[in-house]
Amino acid sequence: MRFFRSILPSLLVSGACVVSAASSWGFEDATLTVQSKGAGVGGGLKEKLSINSPLSKQVTLGATDTLKIFLTTTDGKKAKRPHQAFLTVTEQASGLEESFIFSVKDSGKGKVELTHKDIPTPLLLASEPLTASLVIASFGSSTPYRSKAFEITIERDQNAPIAAGEKPVRYGKLEEIHHIFRSDPKSPPKIITLVFTAAVLGALPVLFGVWLTLGANVNHISKALGSAPVSHALFFGSIVALEGIFFLYYTSWNLFQTLPAAAAVGSVAFLSGSRALSEVQERRLAGLR
Repeated sequence: MRFFRSILPSLLVSGACVVSAASSWGFEDATLTVQSKGAGVGGGLKEKLSINSPLSKQVTLGATDTLKIFLTTTDGKKAKRPHQAFLTVTEQASGLEESFIFSVKDSGKGKVELTHKDIPTPLLLASEPLTASLVIASFGSSTPYRSKAFEITIERDQNAPIAAGEKPVRYGKLEEIHHIFRSDPKSPPKIITLVFTAAVLGALPVLFGVWLTLGANVNHISKALGSAPVSHALFFGSIVALEGIFFLYYTSWNLFQTLPAAAAVGSVAFLSGSRALSEVQERRLAGLR
């Protein structure tokens, strides 16, 4: 019994270590390559990355180089796709960092590429080597992985200018905006108005002359007013009122004053006009012309 009591803690500790080892994120088969533009097959740098220790030599990334990392993410000893997998580049002096996402398949095989155009301007201008770390994590109880993988030196082309970084957005008081509204529409010159007014007035005698020539009968006015006096009076009055509204709109009113008045008078014209025209139709059907 004393033997079991003494060995039980050791078994628990060993079991906890096994569980911990089996539930930690990591990677395997990790390869880092740096290849220059135009280099042939096998040219450039190629190194193996270890999960336990960073690369012993510094990696140099030239202006035309492409850095690639291939690896297989693992949960314990099983290849698995994590929720997050990053290559994080950090400037130690300022703490500024940028993360680059691995493209990981369901099998756990992942890949990330890095060139000068992907790196922010402050990191490109760093005078000291940058620290590159691998970050692998996911939901659940598995322990995430983050560790330094290598150091990278940015080698810039001194003849190529570096684009200035965009100014960060700052929310605060801005300059006062002075909006200039468009001027009110102006009426046409009075001479044009007088010409068209004269044309309309001159056409009225011609209209009455043609009306009399075609045999207009004014003797039915008393009969029409006797059959539907209100409808005829309102219809004629609404037409005159509409003309008056248009005149006011032309001289002094704006659109917001004109529309309500025109809608009210137009409704009266519609209702009274339908009854007045019905009375005219009744006389036509009765043979009265």
